[in-house]
Amino acid sequence: MFRETKIFKMGLIAGIIICISAVTMVPVVGNQMDEALAKFNLPPLSLSAMIFFLFVSLSLGVTLMWLYATMLPRFKYRKRTAVIAAIVLWFPGNCLPNLANVFYGFMPVGLTVIGIVWGLGELLIAGLIGSLLYKENSN
Repeated sequence: MFRETKIFKMGLIAGIIICISAVTMVPVVGNQMDEALAKFNLPPLSLSAMIFFLFVSLSLGVTLMWLYATMLPRFKYRKRTAVIAAIVLWFPGNCLPNLANVFYGFMPVGLTVIGIVWGLGELLIAGLIGSLLYKENSN
């Protein structure tokens, strides 16, 4: 199997883990997101928005595993590489945009902190599981 195919498959698995994590966050935040949207006269998230976020989660998973596979020869240790790849993706892809939403006044601080911490956790878990499943060819 080609390396790229493996990266893509492991990335989809990581993306599914991220999707599951996002769904489990809903009970934690309750209706805070709907309240934040209502503040700007916006409706709750639609089905099309949820489908978009599914695509984003799957894309994050593939990107995470691509980063992992690219970094593994340099860092050698699977767990360490998975953690570094997750942080490298999380900081510009989750932390900074969420902080920007707070500074713009779009999102409340409490909801944003939950999202930032949750985002790091889901990327770490997805990266660690993906690193256990990803195997380089020895040929």
